[in-house]
Amino acid sequence: MLNQTAWWKYWLIAIVLAVGGFYALPNVFGNDPGVQVRGARGGGVDGRALERVQSALSEADVTAKSVLRDRDGVKIRFYDSESQLKARDAIERRLGDGYTTALTLLSGAPGWLTNSGASPMYLGLDLRGGVHFLLEVDMESAIARARERYAADIKSLLRDAKLRYRGVRTNAGGDIEVALRGAEQLSEARDLIASSLPELRAREDSSRAGTLVVGMGDDEIAEIKKFALEQNMTALRNRIDQLGVAEPVVQQQGEERLVIQLPGVQDTARAKRILGRAATLEMRMVDEERNAEAVSSGQAPPGTRLYKFRDERRILLFNRVIYSGDNIIDAAASIDTQSGSPIVSITLDAAGARINQRITGKNVGNRMAVVYLETTSQIKKDGDGNITRGPDGQPQRVTRKIEEVLTAPVIRDQLGKRYQIEGIGSVTEARDLALMLRSGALAAPVEIIEERTVGPSLGKANISQGFTSVLAGFLLVLVFMLVYYRLFGIAATTALTLNLALMVAVLSFFQATLTLPGVAGIVLTVGMAVDANVLIFERIREEVRNGNSPQASIHLGYDRALSTIVDANITTLIAAIVLFNFGTGPIKGFAVTLSIGILTSMFTAIMVTRALINWFYGGRSVRELSI
Repeated sequence: MLNQTAWWKYWLIAIVLAVGGFYALPNVFGNDPGVQVRGARGGGVDGRALERVQSALSEADVTAKSVLRDRDGVKIRFYDSESQLKARDAIERRLGDGYTTALTLLSGAPGWLTNSGASPMYLGLDLRGGVHFLLEVDMESAIARARERYAADIKSLLRDAKLRYRGVRTNAGGDIEVALRGAEQLSEARDLIASSLPELRAREDSSRAGTLVVGMGDDEIAEIKKFALEQNMTALRNRIDQLGVAEPVVQQQGEERLVIQLPGVQDTARAKRILGRAATLEMRMVDEERNAEAVSSGQAPPGTRLYKFRDERRILLFNRVIYSGDNIIDAAASIDTQSGSPIVSITLDAAGARINQRITGKNVGNRMAVVYLETTSQIKKDGDGNITRGPDGQPQRVTRKIEEVLTAPVIRDQLGKRYQIEGIGSVTEARDLALMLRSGALAAPVEIIEERTVGPSLGKANISQGFTSVLAGFLLVLVFMLVYYRLFGIAATTALTLNLALMVAVLSFFQATLTLPGVAGIVLTVGMAVDANVLIFERIREEVRNGNSPQASIHLGYDRALSTIVDANITTLIAAIVLFNFGTGPIKGFAVTLSIGILTSMFTAIMVTRALINWFYGGRSVRELSI
């Protein structure tokens, strides 16, 4: 008998709609302004820190909607943005530098729903807003690093040319002083530096015989600043990409600042911590012969330095760096199957692999230390949390440098391109360290000097009007379909509503970011879904006019319109794929929603409507269709 839907198709439709409804449901509850607190290195928040957080909220007279502590830290939900900002400042003052405090938006969905893996879809800055960071690059650190590199280059040049020197150091004025053994070598040394390092300017020091003063020209300093800004932009983009933020904005503002906008980001504390950290690794050999004596006396012999493990134990390392994070091309966090502790697997470039192979081959039985280096630059504040300013009115900055030994294992065998490092505190810290090593080191420390949650750039009124117009258009289409196609119009409007719900579910499941161009893609999809139903219904009416029976008309209408609908949707899908591959930013957002809409509309416009029509008309004698 014609026009009967197989039982398994009803089950398929029911399962798809049930799963889609589950993943679309969190979007109904909206978001609340919140503050997220995490350990400075990705660790959790212990009970004592939680008490300090609650005490800070009490002293600031801020009422929290809820305070939730989990393994990632503490999430505090508030009733309004004013309380959110007030609480963030109070918590930062109370906890200090040991914790990262960040603004965020927390889903209002109940715990049983979010714990089941359902999350609301992300909305872009132009719809929901997001997190806005203004970062300032510490250019003085970039220039200081360049000066250290040039000092090392000058030492190498003098040694290669067999010119004896007493010392090469940086003076308080920012110049490099080269003290030679004899004044007769001044001219040769100056010419050597001028020919090998033309970007430097060398002159004799009139107050001290046999001394050259070497400085960088204005052009070189400008080039260093430009490189530091570009390198930091590249590294930060890589870090943001690996954070999984869709359509971020990374822009230069002036000569020393960067603007970063992260739409739809959930873990803002982690984003804030990763953006502001300039972390790398250095490999140094342990001075086994003098280690015990130096540790007991606290005095490091020449050419060595005492470092500390995280548990405050000390160890004597040679000053010479075997290789550093610059030689790392890949890093991945994992768990050691034997000890169960977090590790980071390192892959070196060709130069690093050769050095690693040579050094470890010669030092089997000795220890090689992995030194973790992190530099942060922060605005100096007083005890009340106010910014400390210098005589010129500019904020004073404090550079904080962490140097600690993660591990110092005994070299059991010759190493090569790949190896593992241990001694990392938590899995979260291992993931963050691997992310920063993969994305490249920052050329200079950065300081987050401004952080705020950004409202929709179009304004709430315009956003509301835009959605109202979309809703009005949607309702007008529904009314037209109901009036013009009657019972068939009811099936079409039902399918259209389910299509929108499925699109929201897919966007939520994949945690895609919906922007205003994405909304345009949804509106276009709604029109295309109606077009598919119109083609089918008009084909059915044509078959009825040709004298076919109602049941045969339904069957032929769906059958003969199918190829036209499929062809039209496939060509549009190809166009959407091209837009996604070659477009950027908002263009990709439009392409994503259009692609999802094409697939869901084909399911609802063809399968769901036919199931509804067959459920009403199928399996019985029909004299007339309500179309």
